[in-house]
Amino acid sequence: MAHLPAGRRLALAVPVALSLTASIGFLPATASAAPHPVTAAQAADAPELAYVVNTRTDHRTIASVKRAIARAGGTVVAGYDRIGVIVVHSANPGFGEQIRTVRGVQSAGATRTAPLTAAGTTDEGAAEVLTAAQAAHTAEASKAAGASEPLEADQWDLRAIGADRAAKINPGSRRVTVGVIDTGVDDTHPDLAPNFSAGQSANCVGGKADTSQGAWRPYTADDYHGTHVAGEIAAARNGIGVAGVAPGVKVAGIKVSDPDNGLFYPESVVCAFVFAADHGVEITNNSYYVDPWLYNCLDDPDQRAIVDAVNRAQLYAQHKGTLNLASAGNSSDDLDSDALVDDSSPDDSTPVPRTVDPHKCFDVPTQLPGVVTVSATGVLNQKSYYSSYGNGVIDVAAPGGDRLYQIPDTPSKDGRILSTMPNDQYAFLQGTSMASPHAAGVAALLKSTHPWASPAQLQALLKAEAKNPGCPDSYDQNGDGVQDATCEGGRRVNGFYGAGVVDALRAVK
Repeated sequence: MAHLPAGRRLALAVPVALSLTASIGFLPATASAAPHPVTAAQAADAPELAYVVNTRTDHRTIASVKRAIARAGGTVVAGYDRIGVIVVHSANPGFGEQIRTVRGVQSAGATRTAPLTAAGTTDEGAAEVLTAAQAAHTAEASKAAGASEPLEADQWDLRAIGADRAAKINPGSRRVTVGVIDTGVDDTHPDLAPNFSAGQSANCVGGKADTSQGAWRPYTADDYHGTHVAGEIAAARNGIGVAGVAPGVKVAGIKVSDPDNGLFYPESVVCAFVFAADHGVEITNNSYYVDPWLYNCLDDPDQRAIVDAVNRAQLYAQHKGTLNLASAGNSSDDLDSDALVDDSSPDDSTPVPRTVDPHKCFDVPTQLPGVVTVSATGVLNQKSYYSSYGNGVIDVAAPGGDRLYQIPDTPSKDGRILSTMPNDQYAFLQGTSMASPHAAGVAALLKSTHPWASPAQLQALLKAEAKNPGCPDSYDQNGDGVQDATCEGGRRVNGFYGAGVVDALRAVK
């Protein structure tokens, strides 16, 4: 499944600070009217759905809206009063329409299109688990090369951004934590256990944080995505397995994937951003898009409410000092184009193909203000064939892997990214899901070097240290004479790489 520049002002005091384009403006409050109470018959016959209700942040308004929610047949699951977001469950089929008429409600809508009891990550293709024979072959090559980790010879991605050399100068500070908002992290993995921060980890599924022991772990070994991402960021240099980009920093797991379908619903992501901010997480990695809509269009009240709620939460995190990074997506979409076809939404029921304008319909959280959007590259420093792009949308690029057109001269000859998996395993994966954590790791190194840097300053440093290969003369990956994507922009900033490919070595010098 698929899934943006710095300098945007935080505006927590206004209803919603969407400054993505001039056409968005502010989301207006609706007129006041009393909601119609749901009848017992309606509640018995209707499925229960989840909603986000976004209000002004004063206590009187929030209390009044919560009373209205109850009258409309809703149950408050969690309230984030500081950002004016209330997570609600309701079986009233008219709940959204009714609650939008309440004084103080600025937007409200359903966060899914299927009942609560009926996979939005950005990895491309299935994982390939490293076999014992492959591991032994790689370990021999790593030893011959003088690498500190047995599987490091297969980690072309570390060498591509100078992370292997950066680790000898500054592996990162224990005072910096990267929060992996994802499918959960297996903190028992020997490459992750030394750097895992349980006190900054939680299960946010459903919109309310559960910090009980192990709540952040993946449901099953098939929910490997977050563990793979965590290893790319901070797998320890401990003589075991692989190394992360920033092997000296801490990593936390904030689980947001639904146990039934693996989707990343808005209320869970809102909880994750707020939890990260309130628990001192300096950087978050977001290798997913918020389900069920690949693009959320502001002319739809439900999708508008999703954009509003998640944006409030991620802006709150920025205001508290957290830099948020997100993957650009794997549809090879031009996010700066006039029209895109979305044939996968909603992904929790029956998709209905539609044409959207990415300037008005947003990939969340990728296209939210202040979020660092990351495209993917392969070993040849070219844009990966699947990676979405867009001039003025992509901030930086990072290794995400390319198994088709960019094959490294490594023991396994695998163009994807090798990292940690549940149950002490390792596997190759590719996708912008893998690119974003590489950039997050470099951001963690920058935060370690410049501990007082704000999120905006970190983003500026990340861009300043990046190296831009510039737009290629041709991007005909399969050699059929047709350009597979068009790169717009110049040598300094362009649609394929943004400000350039991140550089871990320059980050620590």
